[in-house]
Amino acid sequence: MKRIGIAMLLLSTFCWAQTPDGFEPASTNVWGAAYPRVDTGGRAEFRVKAPNAGKVQVNFWGAAKLDMVKQPDGMWTVTSEPLVPGFHYYTLLIDGAEFSDPASHTFFGGGKDASGIEIPEPGSTYYLPQDVPHGAVREIWYLSKVTGTWRHALVYTPPGYDTETKMRYPVLYLQHGGGEDETGWIRQGRANFILDNLIASRSAKPMIIVMAYGYAKRAGHPDPDLTGKPFGSPEMMKAMQEMASTFEDDMTQELIPFVDSHFRTVADRDHRAMAGLSMGGMQTFQVTFDHLDLFSYIGGFSGAAGPMVLGKEKLDPKAAFHGALADPEAFSTRVHLLWLGVGTTEPAMMKAGLERLHTSLDEAKINHVFYESPGTSHEWQTWRRDLKDFAPRLFQ
Repeated sequence: MKRIGIAMLLLSTFCWAQTPDGFEPASTNVWGAAYPRVDTGGRAEFRVKAPNAGKVQVNFWGAAKLDMVKQPDGMWTVTSEPLVPGFHYYTLLIDGAEFSDPASHTFFGGGKDASGIEIPEPGSTYYLPQDVPHGAVREIWYLSKVTGTWRHALVYTPPGYDTETKMRYPVLYLQHGGGEDETGWIRQGRANFILDNLIASRSAKPMIIVMAYGYAKRAGHPDPDLTGKPFGSPEMMKAMQEMASTFEDDMTQELIPFVDSHFRTVADRDHRAMAGLSMGGMQTFQVTFDHLDLFSYIGGFSGAAGPMVLGKEKLDPKAAFHGALADPEAFSTRVHLLWLGVGTTEPAMMKAGLERLHTSLDEAKINHVFYESPGTSHEWQTWRRDLKDFAPRLFQ
C-alpha cells in the first residue's frame, strides 16, 4: 500500500490534466513539465524561472519575440496569440543570452538543438500515433569512400517487415532541410506515423523510407573558409554546389547500394522515389534528374531546382536538366510522378519561384502535381501535409 501511495503521489505530481481555462501541457514537454501549455485555440502559455533577470523573451523563429512579464515569485510568464497548428521552434532570451527551454524537448534545427512546441491541429490525426500496426525506425551507419567518413541515416520499415520475410519493398529517399538533419523527418515531421496511418487505411503502399544526413564533404578536401562571406556570395555558392555534388555522389554510389544490399528492396527505378523539403527538395531535383536511371518518382516540398526557384527566370524545358523535359511525352512515360508543394504563406521569393516553376511546367505540358498547403509557411506542418499527399501517389 505504501508503494502504491508513493506511485499515486508521483502521478499526481507529474501527470498534468487540462486546467479550467482550457490549457494543458504541450506534448513536446519533458516528463513532468506543466509548461509550456497550449489551448484548443492554438495559444501557448510559457512560464520560466529567472528571478535575477531583467528581461526575458520567447523567441519564436520567423516571428516577433514575446516579452514575458515578471511575477512576484520570480517566474516570468506570457501567453501568445493563436499560432498556426503544427511544430514551432523557439528559444528563450534571458538578458540577451539565448537558451533552450529546460521544460521542452530539444530538436535539431537552425544548425543547433532548440526547443520546440507542438500546437494541435483540431481534427487532424494523420500524423499522430493511432491504434494501427506500426513500422520501425532503425539507425544505419555506412562507410563512404566518397566522403572518407562513416555516414548515418534513419530507415523506416513498414509494419510486417520483420514477419513477412519474403516480401520486398519500394523505397522513398526522404531528405531534410538546411540547418536540420536526418532526425527531422521522424522527430519533427512524424513521417513514421504518417506512413503507418496511410498504410493502415490502404491509402499508401507499404514502403521503406530512408532519411540520410544531407551534408557532405569530399574525402581529402579542406573545409571551405566562409568567414564573413554572406549568403549568396560566390564563395558561399561554390561551397554549396560542392556539397551538393558530394552528397549526390555519396547517395548514388554509397547509400543506395548499401540500402539495397541490407534491406529487402525492389532495387529498380520503378520502385525508387526521392523527395525532400527546402534544401532537400533542391538536392532531390539535382540527384534525380542527373540519375533518371535510378528514380521514377520525384517530389519537392518547398524546394526544387535551386536557381529556378530562387531566381526570376522561367524554366526552359529544352535546356533544363540536360534536356530531360524537352520531350514531354517521353518524360511522362519515364517519370511516373513529378510533384511540387508550397505553403500559401511561404516567404514571397520562394513561393513566387515555385509558382513560376509550376507555370513553366504547365506551359511546357509537363505532367506534374502542384499542391498548396493552406495557411502554412516554411514549416513542418506544410511538409507533413506534403508527405500525406505525396506518399499515396507512389508505386501505384
